[in-house]
Amino acid sequence: MEAQSEPQFSSTQTKNSDFINNNVNDHNQNLPRRTANYTPNMWSYDRLQSLTSIYLETKYKREVEELKEQIWTIFSVVDNPVYKLEFIDRIEKLALSHYFAEEIREAMDDIIACKKMSMISSNMNEDEYLYSTALYFRILRQYGHYVSQDEVLRVMNGDKFITRDAKAMLEISEASYLATEDECLFDRTKAFAAAKNFSCLNPDYYLYSDKCPLHWSVTWFNVKTHVRSQSNTKLLRLAKLSFNTVQAQHQKELKEILRWWRNLGLSEVLTFTRDRVVESFLWAVGVAYEPQYANLRKWLAKAIMLVLIIDDIYDIYGSEYEVEQLTIAVERWDPRGIQQLPEAIKRCFWTLYDTANDIDLEIQKEKGWNSVLPHLKKAWTDFCKALLVEAKWYHSGHTPFLQEYLDNGWISSSGPVLSLHVLFGVGEDITQTISVFNNSTEIIRQSSLIIRLCNDLGTSQAEVERGDVASSILCYMREANVVEGKAREYMKNLELHSWRKINGLYMASLTWEKPMLRYVINTARVANFIYQNGDGFGVQNQETRDQVLSCLVEPLPLV
Repeated sequence: MEAQSEPQFSSTQTKNSDFINNNVNDHNQNLPRRTANYTPNMWSYDRLQSLTSIYLETKYKREVEELKEQIWTIFSVVDNPVYKLEFIDRIEKLALSHYFAEEIREAMDDIIACKKMSMISSNMNEDEYLYSTALYFRILRQYGHYVSQDEVLRVMNGDKFITRDAKAMLEISEASYLATEDECLFDRTKAFAAAKNFSCLNPDYYLYSDKCPLHWSVTWFNVKTHVRSQSNTKLLRLAKLSFNTVQAQHQKELKEILRWWRNLGLSEVLTFTRDRVVESFLWAVGVAYEPQYANLRKWLAKAIMLVLIIDDIYDIYGSEYEVEQLTIAVERWDPRGIQQLPEAIKRCFWTLYDTANDIDLEIQKEKGWNSVLPHLKKAWTDFCKALLVEAKWYHSGHTPFLQEYLDNGWISSSGPVLSLHVLFGVGEDITQTISVFNNSTEIIRQSSLIIRLCNDLGTSQAEVERGDVASSILCYMREANVVEGKAREYMKNLELHSWRKINGLYMASLTWEKPMLRYVINTARVANFIYQNGDGFGVQNQETRDQVLSCLVEPLPLV
């Protein structure tokens, strides 16, 4: 593995350099156990604890409420369905949809029931019609409504249809990512874009570059980008104020998570693992940024930190015997099974044990539910068992077939255990919440597979260099006798296939399940961001650092 150089900061980071911890020491390279040589934590926790924001003041929250009323009053009189869909799209991109959830639902129900799109098609040229049809398809599917692909295909397949309209092509390209596994829209769009020489809008452009389609991206992480293109004065003001007031709340929550982490004192004991509590909280914010989900972010950030620690115990630190004993202790939920294990593993177990019990008590207190500890214990046990399978592969020198790897890997990705914490955070009724978790196994599986594949694509090179258990890429290289580039391309296609399955499963889910499942799917979107340019956890790459500063530190200027 290449030696890590000193982080290079952009101009934005330079002005925020006091948030970076410049007093970290290198990990002890003479430890008797394996080490991944993770870079030390780069954040100054003291500086982050000192963050303050004027946007917690009541006057800003009052202005947000006033702007909400004014904007929706204007929108409510708009009758043109294309304008309404464009407005809903802007609201979603600016992370304002939680303010207008009921109004958006009613507007889309009205558009569907009245078939208003067909009422105005006669007044459009071909480019406008393609754009509006693709927009209708994308927005309604985004909210879980079934819309046939046939009308979009009909326009694209017309013999006389020739477009050079970038707006229409971009919209159809974005819409194609909402297609299901048994639909041809994605492939037709790819061929259509190539035939019309729109190479920069070809779906492959997204798959093999730093770009990311809207459907796979994290709403909160992109707000500042969309703010720059906003021209409506009132909507722009609301977007900036909303971002800043919500960010101020996130800063308060981050301070609480930092206090929890520092009080554990694990950084001094678990020197082999990743100290990534800030990035863990960023992940939680990406899954659910809305103000009402503070508990979700708290529980999820803690769960992610536990995932990182436990993963490093199994993957790097523990012997085969030690991780077997740890797995048994977790399954029995009994600390007596770890008494003879090294101090680091004992501390890991106790942190999991105490944190899961604390989360259970908080859920009982804050939601009035019965204990959910049995569900937490099972999820953590399944996670540890999946990691144990991988540890046994490593210690025996076994490289599994790809399907064998993925059948275990979707669980070892941590997707199911994170999904359970997400559902506990957004759920309002314990029976319904457990029902969604138990009956949505396939959508959780596909989201978890995306986490697994994104992780492997971002970390496989470093893992091979330090001799870790085989990733999906190495499994396929050996199984199919192909070079790494071909294997990576195959994994990206598997990721695309999982997204297309998710699209169908989401539309087929019950109406009351959709608001909960969208946050489960968000775990895959955040994974796509974290690993799109490498290991955003292990290395704390440029994109992750910039996103922390943008989302958690720097407010938007109001003028």
